[in-house]
Amino acid sequence: MFRKVLVANRGEIAVRVMRACEELNVGTVAIYSEADKDSGHVRYADEAYNVGPARAADSYLDHDAVIEAAKKADADAIHPGYGFLAENAEFARKVEQTEGITWVGPSGDAMEALGEKTKARSIMQEADVPIVPGTTEPVTDPEQVEEFGEKHGYPIAIKAEGGGGGRGMKVVWDESEVEDQLESAKREGEAYFDNASVYLERYLEKPRHIEVQIVADEHGNVRHLGERDCSLQRRHQKVIEEGPSAALSDELREKIGEAARRGVAAADYTNAGTVEFLVEEEPGRDGPLGPDANFYFLEVNTRIQVEHTVTEEITGIDIVKRQLKIAAGEEIDFDQEDVEIDGHAMEFRINAENAADDFAPATGGTLETYDPPGGIGVRMDDALRQGDELVTDYDSMIAKLVVWGEDRDECIARSLRALREYDIEGIPTIIPFHRLMLTDEEFVESTHTTKYLDEELDESRIEEAQEQWGGDTGDGASDEDEESVEREFTVEVNGKRFEVELEEHGGPAIPVGDVDASGTQASRPEPAGGSGSDEADIAGDGEVVDAEMQGTILDVEVEEGDEVAAGDVLVVLEAMKMENDIVASQGGEVTQIAVEEGESVDMGDTLVVLE
Repeated sequence: MFRKVLVANRGEIAVRVMRACEELNVGTVAIYSEADKDSGHVRYADEAYNVGPARAADSYLDHDAVIEAAKKADADAIHPGYGFLAENAEFARKVEQTEGITWVGPSGDAMEALGEKTKARSIMQEADVPIVPGTTEPVTDPEQVEEFGEKHGYPIAIKAEGGGGGRGMKVVWDESEVEDQLESAKREGEAYFDNASVYLERYLEKPRHIEVQIVADEHGNVRHLGERDCSLQRRHQKVIEEGPSAALSDELREKIGEAARRGVAAADYTNAGTVEFLVEEEPGRDGPLGPDANFYFLEVNTRIQVEHTVTEEITGIDIVKRQLKIAAGEEIDFDQEDVEIDGHAMEFRINAENAADDFAPATGGTLETYDPPGGIGVRMDDALRQGDELVTDYDSMIAKLVVWGEDRDECIARSLRALREYDIEGIPTIIPFHRLMLTDEEFVESTHTTKYLDEELDESRIEEAQEQWGGDTGDGASDEDEESVEREFTVEVNGKRFEVELEEHGGPAIPVGDVDASGTQASRPEPAGGSGSDEADIAGDGEVVDAEMQGTILDVEVEEGDEVAAGDVLVVLEAMKMENDIVASQGGEVTQIAVEEGESVDMGDTLVVLE
């Protein structure tokens, strides 16, 4: 087994991996960006290293910085968690080629074969696994998309090769959207997964989303650990996951599980992974879907997934520990027949979002109260404590509530109890939305599809739930004017983090920020479009278009002198791993552009001025 593992991730998944390491008596190393210097995963780890500024591309996605941190820490393994570099074959190969460090995951070659979706489709097709009509080679030109549409019809899904969970996926409903959606999908793939390649699929309009958890070792053993139903989604983002699926008959469940095993075995895959399928729902069905129901391979996620917790609860198998053991060369010590499904489990993603406001992410705030639930069958995966400031530079998910019951009915009842107990004040969360879903007829009857939330649910019910159960969500920002008496410092020596605590009574405020060699406090970095003042230097009296949230400028769609109409896209802003089009509210001439591509902005920063 390894001596020390660096976890190349943040938040709750980093702590989840570290806990597995602790139980195996393995040391833990965290990495963090400037935005995460006080985050929970940094507190939990034995050691922590700064890998760069808040922007993910300059920190968590920086291959060299992550590997250099592992070398400094003398770690002998790197676990990527999920997201960031978890499915980056190039990074996996770099780790594999680094002497003394083991990659905890599938090999770079296997990751490329299954993680890049077009290659995965080819492998599955050869293994006699049903696939949705689509391309098996990347597409680069709008003409290719149009030709596909002429042959298979619209709508078409354009998907990033390295994507997943709806990231880097765009739906084209007709020919007029082809060029814009293709560029957007490529841009998201590059920004989030360091891979701009995209492919096409026929877009199934109302399917169920069923996925199979697998583990495979270097000795040729492949096991599946049952399925999860992830059909409750919003804009292709999973919200509640459960297992086993209440919509599948045992015969169909077995067919899907064996198809997953067959496909993974054909790819010479090792470690943990998830094979995702789309299952066609049968409207008005009486009972579960039978063995003749249509199902299609969607993709393989070559990593641990957010919802792995569901499978752990119903099988009793610690998947993260299995990952570590397999990476260390150990053989899987159970047969497929030994995998037993016990009871029912659900996972609730606790996102810092206001579901009643189109699931708008919080732009800041402090966890004034943080009191998670407990009791039999209740599990919390988080990296939070009361008083923490909300970090808004990355994903909006702050925790996961996982609930087990002897059957689905008990699981729902216990989940309602746990959600009622969950007390969070200071930021908005989607806990009221979860409570609503557990009383929703479609969800309770398990007849919902992946389109239910986007197309069928009455949004007024979400507003009512938020009003009834939303509680104190704060004002969305921290109080920076409050006098602090805390004397805690973080010191970095050669990139390694040390905590220093001082107690001082009645002393003057200690300056914060960078200090140069002479002891003089350095100036703050310039705001977007400005030069040291709190606001950008804006000329003219026209409409000032501000950033609605903190994020990174992915693209500037206009130039000074351009004439724009109301609704035209001015800037594309990335926030919470999602693209947001910033549009003109009225027509006019672009007289000033205060930002540039790749620049980080805060909420309220000026982006564009129109006359």
